[in-house]
Amino acid sequence: MDSPPRMTTGVAKVLAAFLDDPNSDRYGLDLMRATGHPSGTLYPILLRLQKAGWVTATWEDVDPSAAGRPARRYYRLTPEGLAAARIELAALRQQLGGSGGAVQPNPRTV
Repeated sequence: MDSPPRMTTGVAKVLAAFLDDPNSDRYGLDLMRATGHPSGTLYPILLRLQKAGWVTATWEDVDPSAAGRPARRYYRLTPEGLAAARIELAALRQQLGGSGGAVQPNPRTV
């Protein structure tokens, strides 16, 4: 396993998508929709998360002709990845002032 991935906005979005339902398998198109990342951004992030041991990947066991589509590669947070994602995103929220990056209304203009 490599060292922990650098926490970029892109990595944070992917981890947040996994944390929406941490016990579910997610596939590429699903994660692209959840994060807004194109495949050229998403898959390198997933690879870095795999190398760090935070995410596992497995191929779906499906007959492509019966399913009418190619087999999907499913990604899931590992127990280590789940704990690390929660810690890293909490630290990021704290660093951003607890707002999670959301813009807070100015009380003088509300």
